[in-house]
Amino acid sequence: MRRPVGEITRGTTGFNRLRRADRWLAAVHGNVLRAAARPLVVDLGYGASHTTTLELFTRLRRIRPDVEVIGIEIDPARVALARPYEREGLSFRLGGFELPVPRPPDVVRAFNVLRQYGEADAWHYWQELCAKLATGGVLVEGTCSEVGHRAVWVGLDRNGPRTLTFSARFDAFERPSDLADRLPKTLIHRNVPGERIHAFLKDWDHAWAVSAPYGAHGLRQRWLAAVETLGATWPVPQHAPLGGRTRWRLGELTIPWSATG
Repeated sequence: MRRPVGEITRGTTGFNRLRRADRWLAAVHGNVLRAAARPLVVDLGYGASHTTTLELFTRLRRIRPDVEVIGIEIDPARVALARPYEREGLSFRLGGFELPVPRPPDVVRAFNVLRQYGEADAWHYWQELCAKLATGGVLVEGTCSEVGHRAVWVGLDRNGPRTLTFSARFDAFERPSDLADRLPKTLIHRNVPGERIHAFLKDWDHAWAVSAPYGAHGLRQRWLAAVETLGATWPVPQHAPLGGRTRWRLGELTIPWSATG
């Protein structure tokens, strides 16, 4: 058998850790699953527990009752621990970035996987995974905090990155730039003066500061005001599925990937 491609991760996971990303995936890219003839979703590098893969399966079955979800792990012991939880439409396999699945996946979710790699490797594996997607498919790659209260992820298709999303509990940060520690590997080292991502986070911090009076009505209202202020100078999507108050009220902000470069 071919050796799986990649390195074993820390494996940290937990209940509802990826709820924010799953919610966004269902809202923004649920149409990908609805349009697929035989929808296949891959959870790459699910960690030491099957928990987040099972949660993804349960959430996506509300969109497509026949969706198939395959959890892939490079550690044989983790695969063995997960297999007792298999059921119709949900399975676990040994593998890595080569994606040992029966057909091109419509969705690949890879969270807290590329964080341990260098920037060049992260770009490489983005390209490798995107090339394996089904037509119209999407890769959601990101990182989150230990309990999932702060997260940043990128939405990619066969042509590369398309969106960058920030998501947080309103009490999980002091200023928006605190989320910078969750930036994808391809951006985190570019968060320095002179780079677009640094300018964006600086402007968001300013918008957050000038929106402080709205905090008297709660942190959600302050977030909404800050996002609207930021949207005056940055290409913040204003309408569903990527933007608008419905998404912002959840503690989300999505911008086009092109705005960061």
